[in-house]
Amino acid sequence: MSCRAVLSIGGNQGDALALLRSVAEAAAADGILRAASSVYATPPWGGVEQDDFLNAVLIVEHAGSPADVLEWGFERERAAGRTRDVRWGPRTLDVDVIAANVDGSPVASDDPTLTLPHPRAVDRAFVLVPWLEVEPGSTLAGSPLRDLLGALDPADVSAVRRLEDSLSPNGWSG
Repeated sequence: MSCRAVLSIGGNQGDALALLRSVAEAAAADGILRAASSVYATPPWGGVEQDDFLNAVLIVEHAGSPADVLEWGFERERAAGRTRDVRWGPRTLDVDVIAANVDGSPVASDDPTLTLPHPRAVDRAFVLVPWLEVEPGSTLAGSPLRDLLGALDPADVSAVRRLEDSLSPNGWSG
């Protein structure tokens, strides 16, 4: 089995940039990293008053299932001291599986632990903008990423600000 997955990673507590880099470095060390977007600063989503987030997208290819990729992400969150106290609240690290293909076929799942594709990704510029950077021809829920971005409030899209920081691990050539 081969699972190609889109991961949205983000955080706004502690050294968020270092934590995002640690995820990319772990994916590279595990041999699963295929692409890493730039880092983006984004306003918080969900109405909880907090600092801006740093966000990025990774494309990974894992020998296991989408659930295995999710567990791999949870391991990174635990290592970063992630707690789940407030929905959409501040966090050290969040690793979400946005979409996955297994052996080249898109995965659809309504499992509450791992719903695929991610049910709110089509509404989140902080997911779509970095994903479009690394896979411009991709689709989500049957729609091209560009079309999904075009349907969002332009203010939400322009609020996703690309930073000069990179996630590319040293020695990784993608």
